[in-house]
Amino acid sequence: MSLTDYITLGRSGLRVSPLSLGTMTFGTEWGWGSEEPQAREIFDRYTDQGGNFVDTANGYTQGKSEQMVGKFIADKKLRDRIALATKFTFNPDKGNPNSGGNGRKNIYQSLEVSLRRLQTDYIDLYWLHAWDTVTPVEEVLATMNDLVRDGKIRYYGFSDTPAWYVARAQTLAEQEGKERLIALQLEYSLVERNIEREHIPAAQQLGIALCPWSPLAGGFLTGKYTRDGNSGKGVGRLEITKASGNPAFNKFSERNWKISDALVAVAKEIGKPPAQVALNWVITQPGVTSTIIGATKISSSTTICKPRKCPSRRNYAGALTKSPRSKPYIPTFSLAVAFRT
Repeated sequence: MSLTDYITLGRSGLRVSPLSLGTMTFGTEWGWGSEEPQAREIFDRYTDQGGNFVDTANGYTQGKSEQMVGKFIADKKLRDRIALATKFTFNPDKGNPNSGGNGRKNIYQSLEVSLRRLQTDYIDLYWLHAWDTVTPVEEVLATMNDLVRDGKIRYYGFSDTPAWYVARAQTLAEQEGKERLIALQLEYSLVERNIEREHIPAAQQLGIALCPWSPLAGGFLTGKYTRDGNSGKGVGRLEITKASGNPAFNKFSERNWKISDALVAVAKEIGKPPAQVALNWVITQPGVTSTIIGATKISSSTTICKPRKCPSRRNYAGALTKSPRSKPYIPTFSLAVAFRT
């Protein structure tokens, strides 16, 4: 597989690379990530090898990610070649309830800020970052439809949203002749497989592309972390975020360690890095179109730019999935308080 093996995103004409460059790591405002020179190296390596799908968000690193992405694209004069995606939902202005969430007011003001930071007059794919639990789907759909018709965005998609909400939006769009969403962005990895229950079947039935995020579980599946009592330790993002209290950032559970052990064993047997095996598992799952993966240093970006299929001497996928599969369903989009405060 090559970054130039472009594929259409859902039922659209937008052609993107099978791996998307995630830029949540661009900037160090959250206590980890890449300074501008490192981020530029990663961006250059991805685009120089034909990668054309770049993903950011208005809330990443307090806006620094969008600023860097816009600067890098402008400096290389790549705007017409890049399928540029950004997001809205999270609230950057504490105390202002309308500067977050998915209401029409916030969508418009978030888009204007993103356009300035990204140095462009349109967004190729505009993501609803997360379900806010309050905005009617009809309002979101009408707003996105208007933005497409006005030329501000080309397409739109939903991230971290319940399957029923996605299905209702797509059904209403088809019934009312409005622009349909073309993609879903959801967490998916060997340690997070909840979307197999409803989201993947819904996406396949409704013609929506699936763009997994965190296929390496925030670095947990790279093999660089080791057990430390009931937790884990290592050099990387999870060492910083494990004490945050957010269950989405705490990957050091006994269940996950069993999955990691199975992954490392398979990787050793076939002579491949654990990260490559874990990524290969995600990108070959049914319904997956373009997988979002990021890096904080240039050495890690090799996985992004040169993905390889793993040997198939036996059913390695089966060996991986014999490890614990399910856990109590805790949706990542349940943190709605962050959007409205």
